[in-house]
Amino acid sequence: MPTLSRGEPGRSGSEPHRHRQVAESFGVDAARYDRARPPYPDALVDRIVATSPGRDVLDVGAGTGIEARQFQAAGCTVLGVEPDERMAAFARRGPIEVEVARFEDWQPAGRQFDAVVAGTAWHWVDPVAGAAKAARVLRPGGRLAPFHHVPQLPDAVTDALAEAHRRVAPDSPISLGAVKGSALDAAQPLFARIADGIRRTGRFSEPEQWRFAWERRYTREQWLDQLPTFGALTRMAADELADVLDSVGTVIDTLGGAVTVPYTTVVVTSTRSGKA
Repeated sequence: MPTLSRGEPGRSGSEPHRHRQVAESFGVDAARYDRARPPYPDALVDRIVATSPGRDVLDVGAGTGIEARQFQAAGCTVLGVEPDERMAAFARRGPIEVEVARFEDWQPAGRQFDAVVAGTAWHWVDPVAGAAKAARVLRPGGRLAPFHHVPQLPDAVTDALAEAHRRVAPDSPISLGAVKGSALDAAQPLFARIADGIRRTGRFSEPEQWRFAWERRYTREQWLDQLPTFGALTRMAADELADVLDSVGTVIDTLGGAVTVPYTTVVVTSTRSGKA
């Protein structure tokens, strides 16, 4: 998603976990979020389950329960932790058990899990404190596996989105920078921060990346339905959001009224060591 754009050195875009007001704004339209955000590749879910010591899963930043429902379908017992009560309430209809808290502040009360996952949410978690909390709640050999979608948007769509966002929200704490070239390369600083946070705990094996490539075709209406769920846009005034949607929609019209978006879903993963 555009929230994964590289940003500039020293800009807040490089440390989104410091902007909790954005991280906790997605529930403004939870139904739209659940409807418009894409699920995760089944192969990703299957690999995490197959390489974990059991099927007790903690889902960090569970949102509306998109990935939690996928892990449930794979035979897992899932507990979600989500800071936004509105998102948690939607997920519970899933039904997903969800506790409302920031992960860094959440109290596990002695519970342990076989896997800690996070679907396009770990960038809102302090990378060191989050990894330390994961080490605390994972059983020995348990898997930490935050994963993120990385879309490769057509340059024309990315340019329109970035230009409109700069025009209507120049002081936004989250940048929608126009990524030129490989979006996957541009997302690597995020994945490096996640891996570094894991290493700094001294409690995990060396982190590795798993990558899953897929694509989705969006009509103009489907893409514009998803846009307001992006972190840089969730708190935007109605007239500003309409400006952004109009600009992007006009570009999609020039592309034939639809866009095919290649995705790479990247997992940064490691297993908890057996030492205390």
